[in-house]
Parts: sequence; C-alpha cells; structure tokens
Amino acid sequence: MMQMIVAGGIPPLTDGLRTADENNPKGYFEWEPAKALKQNPGAIAAGEGRVVKIISALLPHLPEGHEYRIVFMIRPLEEVIASQNSMLRRLGKAVPNTPLAGVRAAFEKHLKETDSVLAKRSDMKVLRIEHAKILTDALGQALRVSEFLGGGLKIENMARQVERSLHRERSVVAGREE
Repeated sequence: MMQMIVAGGIPPLTDGLRTADENNPKGYFEWEPAKALKQNPGAIAAGEGRVVKIISALLPHLPEGHEYRIVFMIRPLEEVIASQNSMLRRLGKAVPNTPLAGVRAAFEKHLKETDSVLAKRSDMKVLRIEHAKILTDALGQALRVSEFLGGGLKIENMARQVERSLHRERSVVAGREE
C-alpha cells in the first residue's frame, strides 16, 4: 500500500535505514521515530502532507491536533501469522512455539481494541482495504484510496505497484485458495 500511495504522488516519510531484502524485495517504507510514538507522539508532525507507515499498535498514540487518514490493510490472520513466521525463518530466527489458535485470538483481540480506539477518534478517518481485493482489482482499489485521500492521485501508477508474485502466504477459504 505504501508503494501504491507513493506512486500515486504523495511523498513518504521514511528514513531509508531498512533496505530491500528477501522478505520485502521492493523495499520498506519505515520511519524509525514511528516506533517511539508512545514516548514522543509529537514526532508525527514531521509527517504532515506525507504518507507514514504506522503499525496498528501505535495508532492510539497518535496525538490530537492533526487530521489522520488511515488506510488500514485487512488480511486473513492465518496469512499474517504465516507471513510473520516465514520472515522469522528467512532471518534465521526461531518461530515461537505458540498454538495458532492462541496467536489468532491475540490478533483478534488487538484488532477489536484498535477498532474501538479508531471509532472514538473524530480526527481519524479510516478506509479499510482487503489485501485480496488489491490483488484482484488493483485499479478499483487504487481509485478508492485516491478518493479517500482527497483525489488527484495517479491511479494507473498506483495499480502498477501490485505484484501478485509477492503474495507468498495464502489462505484457503471454503476449499479454494485466495
């Protein structure tokens, strides 16, 4: 999504510290101060007019006084967990021996808590985008994102960023692979 929005014409706030690797061959859009929003929420002011990657756990720490447009990516939790585990293996790190049901329950609880916070904040507008729909309708989803972000983005450039071959962890829903 970050690649799509940047290709559409909104500049990113990144630090360039984390370079492309096997886990993310097209690169990262990380900004180290985002990880410390809880301790230094005012740092987000540097992101005015830019796209900033913020993990969901840090959204509640965004300070008031700004208008936030949050593009929240939705992906089947099994894919999220499998992707995280694959990344750990590629990095040579141990995969936690936690039952899938427990990890899934923790993710579900976190998402409910995050949804509750977002619903209470009038300064946060949220567009939920399903990962699977990006893969099957990149142009339509790029249009949705552009409209949500105020319009005028380069829709075709955004859609060209979608690379289906990078969808390595897939869910099986109702007997078919998505």
